[in-house]
Amino acid sequence: MSRGSEFVVVANRLPVDRITGEDGAPAWRRSPGGLVSAIAPVMRRRKGTWIGWAGSPDEELEPFEEDGMALVPVPQSAEEVELYYEGFSNATLWPLYHDVIAPPVYDRSMWDAYVRVNERFAEAAAKVAADDAIVWVQDYQLQLVPSLLRRLRPDLRIGFFLHIPFPPLELFWQLPWRRQILEGLLGADLVGFQLPGAASNFVRLCRRLLDVRHVRQDVFWEDRVVRARAFPISVDVGELNDLVERPDVRERAEEIRTDVGDATILLGVDRLDYTKGIAQRLQAFGELFGDGHLKPGQAVLVQIATPSRERVEQYQILREDIEQQVGRINGEYGEIGFPVVHYMHSSYDRAELAALYLAADVMVVTPLRDGMNLVAKEYVACRGDLRGALVLSEFAGAAAELRRGAFQVNPYDIDGLKDTLLAAVHAGPSEQARRMRTMRRRVIEHDVDRWAHEFLSELESPALPSLPH
Repeated sequence: MSRGSEFVVVANRLPVDRITGEDGAPAWRRSPGGLVSAIAPVMRRRKGTWIGWAGSPDEELEPFEEDGMALVPVPQSAEEVELYYEGFSNATLWPLYHDVIAPPVYDRSMWDAYVRVNERFAEAAAKVAADDAIVWVQDYQLQLVPSLLRRLRPDLRIGFFLHIPFPPLELFWQLPWRRQILEGLLGADLVGFQLPGAASNFVRLCRRLLDVRHVRQDVFWEDRVVRARAFPISVDVGELNDLVERPDVRERAEEIRTDVGDATILLGVDRLDYTKGIAQRLQAFGELFGDGHLKPGQAVLVQIATPSRERVEQYQILREDIEQQVGRINGEYGEIGFPVVHYMHSSYDRAELAALYLAADVMVVTPLRDGMNLVAKEYVACRGDLRGALVLSEFAGAAAELRRGAFQVNPYDIDGLKDTLLAAVHAGPSEQARRMRTMRRRVIEHDVDRWAHEFLSELESPALPSLPH
């Protein structure tokens, strides 16, 4: 690796997955998911370099190009995957940052691995970046990279964006390594969050824990100004528009509708994660049949649960619980030929998801806590016909932007969730159009290009000229 890239993205994973091509040879395909969808277009336009793990432990790969991007793989051992990724990132930080829905694990060996892998990512970025380059570090797995990278390359302009929630002081205070995480983030020139409340949490923590001065959301750290700002992430509206205009996608949507007959289709698309509220959603939907508000053949819930962190015990238990719940609901309320829940534990490509969005009468997005939730915005972006309804948790970041059009709900309130699902199912065409038009205006005007442009414009703009005395 040699220096030379003016724009560098550092993320835990590369934006591609290894597949077997039609000729049987190994190949790469762009990964699904919000982060890649959001940043890949920016990468191609800026001819950037993306640094990340290729997905297989104990594998050393040379840099390569794919999908118009230069990719630099960073290796991880099997032990590091277990301790850094499955351990500290997803057994410690993930539950802590999601309101401690599950108890975080505080383990020193996990922390040591987290430090070690963050150092490796920082070193890779330092080698690749050109003089005075822009480096954009992504998400909770790499919160130490900004500070580590600044020590290696003080000439760089460093941005960090957190895609998940940032917890309040009362929760973050639990973390034994709270000071190191904050100091790691303060290595950036700009720290971006999904919502203004998260940026405020960060500034409040810096003041309490590090005793730093700040003016509003500008933190004065060492000899620099670190800006904390909210940049709600969004979707690639143009790409989604192109997808839903494809004849094969429209035909697939019609096939899905034909398969379920005259039933109203409620759709859930989630990673299989305890933050997503899938169990509460299933409970509410099942009870609507038990109460007689819905009948088999009248409505179906299509629940896509994308496999996630399958080696982590909590996720294995969650999968078993969800599958038992689906079986119980279908056993009690389904009829021959009419299951009330269609549950798929698998991944789907973008075209299939677009077809599902087109087919769905009600999109159900009910996380217990979510930084943003791009599925909600993807559904809205796909519904140029102004049909369909969105049931959206108050605890998703997207709720702040889509509050005027979505059927908002507290997913912990099962009775309230049942009432909201029924309201969405029974919404007439004029109400659907009014709500969808409002949401589409927001999503179209604030798409992923605007998100990236606003973040990078803020990052590239001059900081305050001097520190307060």
